[in-house]
Amino acid sequence: MSVLDRRSLLAGAAAAGLAAGGDLLGFARAWAQTAEWKPEPGASLSLLRWKRFVPAEDEAFMKLVDAFTKATGVKVTVSNESFDDIQPKASVAANTGQGPDMVWGLFSFPALFPDKCLPLEDVAESLAKKYGPWFPSAEAYGKVKGKWIAIPVAFNGGYPNYRISAMKKAGFDKFPTDTAGFLELCRGLKKNNTPAGFALGHATGDGNTWCHWALWSHGGNLVDANEKIVINSPETAKALEYVKSLYETFVPGTVSWNDSSNNKAFLAGDLYLTNNGISIYAAAKKDNPKLAEDMDHAVWPIGPVGKPTEFQLAFPILAFKYSKAPNACKAFIAFMMEAANYNPWLEAAQGYLCEPLSNYPKNPIWTSDPKNAVFAEAGRRSLAAGGLAPVSERIAAVLADFVIVDMFASHCTGREDVKGAIKNAERAATRIFRNT
Repeated sequence: MSVLDRRSLLAGAAAAGLAAGGDLLGFARAWAQTAEWKPEPGASLSLLRWKRFVPAEDEAFMKLVDAFTKATGVKVTVSNESFDDIQPKASVAANTGQGPDMVWGLFSFPALFPDKCLPLEDVAESLAKKYGPWFPSAEAYGKVKGKWIAIPVAFNGGYPNYRISAMKKAGFDKFPTDTAGFLELCRGLKKNNTPAGFALGHATGDGNTWCHWALWSHGGNLVDANEKIVINSPETAKALEYVKSLYETFVPGTVSWNDSSNNKAFLAGDLYLTNNGISIYAAAKKDNPKLAEDMDHAVWPIGPVGKPTEFQLAFPILAFKYSKAPNACKAFIAFMMEAANYNPWLEAAQGYLCEPLSNYPKNPIWTSDPKNAVFAEAGRRSLAAGGLAPVSERIAAVLADFVIVDMFASHCTGREDVKGAIKNAERAATRIFRNT
């Protein structure tokens, strides 16, 4: 029997056992006996992570944490912050050398302070041998200058969420697959008073992801492969004009939206098309089955470049060099990524998260409901934050400062014409690149 087959059986058995209240602790204790990293005597850890959008995910994760503590004796204290607060709190910790041992956040935030991150080459290689290879976008988020400084735990697929009945009333039997059809759908929705809406405020997840899709789908890029700033281009201008046309169909207020605004509007029946993870659907299935029945999801339409240009939300975890228990940090990260833990936890997330490695055992969450299937593609289809360029401290800073989102928002609201919006983005990027 091959190693992969044995691992698949173990993961399948663990998933089945956990679903029925099985022995997670038994697996944890067996794992601890043979783990590559032995925690320091008396070690304790603190972890800062993003606030959960799917309660069952958080519950499953805390069970995983509890099993690790009981098996290793390492107490792990978990605190939660919103998407928008993770990066600034992590930056303060990195600069002061005080704070959580580990931070689990979004996108390329570890690249903001790569020299402060505990090297994780050994953990990344161990996981790749068991479950790899890593998807290219996942590896891009874990590495800076070829060195692993974080482990990309998962992706959150942010895809178009739409009401089926509203789409059909707007004249579409199927969700459009190109940007021209997408615009016509949004216009039809507005005409029927069933509007679309996409965040143009500082929404770390929703705003960044769809605005980068819009830019890349028209051939625009902030930088080229050598990190030369190339945002001032005809392709960027076309993307701005396209998004302004979309904005004219939006529900009011999107320029001030954060990452929870569209969830609330969609569930309240005020919004009929937006970009989001599966959390809207998961909430609707629980509290509003009629709405859930009328919902579905689709991959992002293809733009003039003729290929997928998705920008999906990555969740990398880092450990700081200042931690007094680096081995315990590595052990915890490796433990949470073991298939016997990871797959049941992924299933509890109900499709909100998907795997970053290509050979995890297949998870039933992707086939149990056809409306979940699209979210399984996020890790495979996503580009990384740099687009054409590698993830770097500069790229991370541009993302953290919402340079691309602000460029689109300023033009859509009429604050800037196309040339002015591009010039401001170019100026902001140049300032960041000069000072980073």
